[in-house]
Amino acid sequence: MSISKPLSKSFCAALCLGLSLCALAQTPAKALSAEIRRTTFGVPHIRAADERGLGYGIGYAYAQDNLCLLANEVITVNGQRSTYFGPEQMTLDERDNLSSDLFFTWLNTPQAVAAFWQAQTPEVRDLIEGYVAGYNRQLSERKGLPAQCDNPSVRPLTTADVVKLTRRLLVEGGVGQFAEALVAAAPPHASVQGVADARATEGRFAVAAERRQRFALDRGSNAVAIGAQHSRSGQSMLLANPHFPWLGGMRFYQMHLTIPDKLDVMGAALPGLPMINIGFNSHVAWTHTVDTSKHFTLYRLELDPMDPTRYLLDGQSRPLDRQTITVNVKQADGSLKAVSRTLYSSVFGPVVQWPGKLDWNDHVAFSLRDANLQNERVLQQWYAMNQARNLDALQASVNTIQGIAWVNTLAVDDQGQALYMNLSVVPYVDKAKLAACSDPRVGLEMIMLDGSRSACDWTVDRSAAQPGIFPADQMPQLRRNDYVQHSNDSAWMANPNAPLSGFSPLISQDGQPLGPRARFALQRLSQPGLVSLADLQGMVMDDRVYLAGQVMPDLLTVCETQKGPVCASLKAWDQQANLNSGMGLVHFQNIMAQLLEVPDVWRVPFNPADPQHTPRGLNLEQPAVVEAVQQALLASAAQAAQQGIKPGATWGDIQVVGADAQPIPIHGGPATLGVYNAMQSVPVAGGKREVVSGTSYLQTVTFGEHGPQAQGVLAFSISSDPASRHARDQTQAFSNKQWPWLPFTEAQIKADPQYELTTLKGSL
Repeated sequence: MSISKPLSKSFCAALCLGLSLCALAQTPAKALSAEIRRTTFGVPHIRAADERGLGYGIGYAYAQDNLCLLANEVITVNGQRSTYFGPEQMTLDERDNLSSDLFFTWLNTPQAVAAFWQAQTPEVRDLIEGYVAGYNRQLSERKGLPAQCDNPSVRPLTTADVVKLTRRLLVEGGVGQFAEALVAAAPPHASVQGVADARATEGRFAVAAERRQRFALDRGSNAVAIGAQHSRSGQSMLLANPHFPWLGGMRFYQMHLTIPDKLDVMGAALPGLPMINIGFNSHVAWTHTVDTSKHFTLYRLELDPMDPTRYLLDGQSRPLDRQTITVNVKQADGSLKAVSRTLYSSVFGPVVQWPGKLDWNDHVAFSLRDANLQNERVLQQWYAMNQARNLDALQASVNTIQGIAWVNTLAVDDQGQALYMNLSVVPYVDKAKLAACSDPRVGLEMIMLDGSRSACDWTVDRSAAQPGIFPADQMPQLRRNDYVQHSNDSAWMANPNAPLSGFSPLISQDGQPLGPRARFALQRLSQPGLVSLADLQGMVMDDRVYLAGQVMPDLLTVCETQKGPVCASLKAWDQQANLNSGMGLVHFQNIMAQLLEVPDVWRVPFNPADPQHTPRGLNLEQPAVVEAVQQALLASAAQAAQQGIKPGATWGDIQVVGADAQPIPIHGGPATLGVYNAMQSVPVAGGKREVVSGTSYLQTVTFGEHGPQAQGVLAFSISSDPASRHARDQTQAFSNKQWPWLPFTEAQIKADPQYELTTLKGSL
């Protein structure tokens, strides 16, 4: 046991940088107390008498494991990267520092941050205030900073920082994907220094476009909720398999939180959040998957012919609002220079400009309205879910608070029920308004509405938790005793026995092709017999490449007339993404990346009446498809050689984490190929691929007579500090396909062979 010291007076003074802590400095100090019990892999089980103490323990533990990670994200969301690192360096999201700073300065204005804070419940405020104090306590106790962040940018945390981190999370599914387009927007013929430099613009937007395309892959997920009727044990089961980034501000943290007689919840949380995002308590387990719903709409503005900074609304000319954003930029000599940009907005939101797609000219401009900019309920939502005692309470909280930003929710309870909810924050644009206000030629990938008519504004329903979003009773929800599943498709096929259809296209579109991961899941779940826990875990750990089963016979048919090492490796391949899977997997990825772009490539095209089994097969009756296959086979050999991949390499030799140090091999593969254990990896030197996102917090939960039985692993480990003894341990366990049991009861925690207690006492 270790007893830590109270905060020093000098360090308390530094805390007055926060939103609320400055005010609290004028009031009597409030005691803070928490216990941090670490178990195997360094997982913290944090117990306190109230929310302020619980947040204190969370912030302290998180700073022990990930101080540099959070410090970097804090500088990002405060728009200060250019101040410390210069304007040209790139963020982890591959966005130049200046564009990032301008965007976050626009997003996190003092007014927006203050409004968010004022909207929080006392419990949420206490959690945040305690978290800030705990993080700062740990920072003050360090004799030196880790090498990865030993620079002047690291400072004490404030409550404002936590709000800004949360607001960044909220807009990930909306305006956050248009940061470059927002800060680069300028009237036609205007000269914008720096940001809109023509020589840099093309490259920035190419990266931004790639980032948008990767969004669902980098933040995708699988989830299966099994009810008692479909469970071999007669108990409900949940598989949580989020696919989130392995670096940066979306990297999960594993923890267990307890306030006696009020809260007892375990799972994973995103950086800076003092509550569980995906997890379980004594009665309920839940997870999330990125949804296909629309969380923003674009508005096409008709400009005043006399002035492109004015637009017409209901026949009246109105000026675009102007907002000057200023950031400090480090110069080559170390001095700081203020750089300002004027950003424009209409009543519908900020003007965005994407060259070749959303051009601001003399006639039109485009505004983007993000529903989550007004979502001040997200933290209250998750804290209510953390405390839910049954599925009714969890579902009711989501229906009432409507704080889920851009994900679906799947859950089970100890009564054998399974639940699916596509209930996030979605603009209220029903089918009739969409037909009246949108151009059908634009399609439904992004919703484009007529900005010249106020009638095309979002509908306001008083029963919704926020003006302009759909009320909960118009969103897809399904409770079953057999199963529900989701893998980033629409709500339509959560369970084929009860299709969810007829909703606004902004919520869910039915009759669309399913992704290969969903087809794989439905194939497994529809097999004869009931589902066991081993079956559920095997869906991930079997590492099957679903798409191989649909096309490999046809590929091998072409290989009969085209010999060579590529065809030989395809024939020898086990059609899996295991560590010992051979070069056939590499070549299959390369080949399918080309073939999926070929028109009419499928022998059996998609059929809405049979979404689980179509499309399938390669259309080898078409000479163009045969030619495409032959060319893809030849190109794959050249591509593998160019990347330096050795002909006899296994997948474990190629896909790793830590390629530049002591690599750990990682199984799993591309979601686009139907690998349920989806992994995104990028080519690096030496013929290797470095994992950047994919299976992150992996969890199964069942309920029995003695409460929840949970197994899981945090695939990238709990600490992002390379010097930590817990920076690689769970990663190795994941590589070995282990499913450690998660200690949850007091007896289980104290019996853990790595049990270690830290008691914190301080004041606020």
